[in-house]
Amino acid sequence: TFTVEEAVETIGFGRFHIMLFLIMGSTGVAEAMEIMLIAVVSPLIRCEWQLQDWQVALVTTMVFFGYMVFSIVLGLLADRYGRWKILLLSFLWAAYFSLLTSFAPSYIWFVFLRAMVGGGVSGHAQGREENKQIAAMCSCSNPFPSLGKVFWLAGSLLIIGLASVVNPTIGWRWLIRIASIPGILLVLMFKFIPESARYNMSTGNTGAALATLQRIARMNGVAMPQGQLREPAKERRGRFKDLIHPKYLRTTLQIWIIW
Repeated sequence: TFTVEEAVETIGFGRFHIMLFLIMGSTGVAEAMEIMLIAVVSPLIRCEWQLQDWQVALVTTMVFFGYMVFSIVLGLLADRYGRWKILLLSFLWAAYFSLLTSFAPSYIWFVFLRAMVGGGVSGHAQGREENKQIAAMCSCSNPFPSLGKVFWLAGSLLIIGLASVVNPTIGWRWLIRIASIPGILLVLMFKFIPESARYNMSTGNTGAALATLQRIARMNGVAMPQGQLREPAKERRGRFKDLIHPKYLRTTLQIWIIW
């Protein structure tokens, strides 16, 4: 018999993981563009709606407030319904509310819609972190998890470059519409992303987990491990209060402060 982790290590690194890296890395481009968008739009909405400093700052605050709240909610939903479904939902959600933002008739609507965009963008991490772990398991020398940061940088540079051209010509509303295009295009790539084999095993769907592993093995041109896929022994999953247990409290606080 073999487990999902043992199968992933046996299959190794190959074409599937390169494809997965490019698709999931591209979510960083869409995410960065949506988050950094406020920096290049704020001066324009300040003038259009005669905003005070605190009102401009509130836009950014609400984006990250939406990110914070919905990252918890979508994380719980991803554990229950699967990474693939929540990742797809988050892209549709973020693209939909981003487009609506470009039609915002007032400052209040703008703030609300950008908060909803932040909530949608928070779901991107549910699938991206899962696939980072899969990629890291394949090879100790695999550089892709670290190179993924390049996509965020690319998205930030892209939105700044677009703003320098679009804002002075056709305006900030069109900039928002153009910035939502990468997220819409990524939705079309979802047929190439399988559901997490580990998630399928956790729900008892061994057949789906095996099918995913076989698909990865075919793309990488290697053979599956011999034997039957089995579910590992049940372990107690982490709980929030474990983070503040005396054993982990110091590490938890350090990580929170760093972030």
